[in-house]
Amino acid sequence: SFVTVDDVAREGGDRVRVGHQRDLIHWILERWCAVVVVVVTRRGRVRGVRDDAIEDYGNGDYDAMVATLLEHKFLPEEEVLTLCDRARGLLAEESNVQLVRAPVTVVGDIHGQFHDMMEMFKMGGFAPDTNYLFLGDYVDRGYYSVETVTLVVALKVRYPDRVTIIRGNHESRQITQVYGFYDECMRKYGHAGVWKAFTDLFDFMPLSAVVENQIFCPHGGLSPSIDTLDDVRKIDRFAEVPHEGPVCDLVWSDPDDRAGWGMSPRGAGYTFGQDITEQFNHNNGLKLIARAHQLVMEGYLWHHEQSLVTIFSAPNYCYRCGNQASIMEVNDNMETEFLQFDPAPRRGEEQQAAKRVPDYFL
Repeated sequence: SFVTVDDVAREGGDRVRVGHQRDLIHWILERWCAVVVVVVTRRGRVRGVRDDAIEDYGNGDYDAMVATLLEHKFLPEEEVLTLCDRARGLLAEESNVQLVRAPVTVVGDIHGQFHDMMEMFKMGGFAPDTNYLFLGDYVDRGYYSVETVTLVVALKVRYPDRVTIIRGNHESRQITQVYGFYDECMRKYGHAGVWKAFTDLFDFMPLSAVVENQIFCPHGGLSPSIDTLDDVRKIDRFAEVPHEGPVCDLVWSDPDDRAGWGMSPRGAGYTFGQDITEQFNHNNGLKLIARAHQLVMEGYLWHHEQSLVTIFSAPNYCYRCGNQASIMEVNDNMETEFLQFDPAPRRGEEQQAAKRVPDYFL
């Protein structure tokens, strides 16, 4: 499913070069018609998603997958791989700042707390009756990361115009090997194939979204490398989250009471003050930044004189923090309302999960 630029150069000659993306895509499509999605990255690879892996699947099949997942059953490996292939094709076409239309419900961190996500859907409604924007961190910490991320991706594939998903700092190969998702995949599937399929998919997820060009929605926060939304749109996102730079900052940074930029206690990203938030909103014609990434005890928390809000959607985080969760509804008039909810009844394995997962800065 990969075609290197060297292969293209040997076959097509000098007239097909890196940087001439449109010519390159047309040339490949003329000669390898099975390639349906092509993305050129800075490293000079052309990533293709082949249609022969997904051509036999229709909406009915994805409906069946969603129904299985809603019963809290995880899918056979073959279906997961097909789902990830289809999702890569959809996400590859989306912007680093994906435009979302109102009304929409914005969801913060979920962290594998599947039963709590079901409580959220009961309160906020199920897709496609409700439009959703998920702000990342689908996996790790909780006991049901496999079922949680598979359901979120299945909803995206089944209702691509109704469900938007972006990348969080836990949608990462390195982080998921420490905080639970890798181990859970190994336990439930017996090998790392499903983990690899999902972590490859994470590279394709948009870095942020913007609701009606008025509410900017990254997972984490802002970056000293980014002044405008166009700066975000120019980023080559198709790679693992790096240790520094604008991609790292978008998924790791946090608001702070102190003005200006500061070093983050997380060891990645930055802290940023009210002056930074207000300048960014002014530069981009925004009314609000809505982000996730931080545990807040009431499920949401206003910062910087209500120019930024944190949304956290994992109640009783790690099955021990005692917090409420919330989601943010944005109506047709761009008015916001927060719906708070408590955790679903606890199960025995969730009590054990709290002891298995290592701590880090919450």
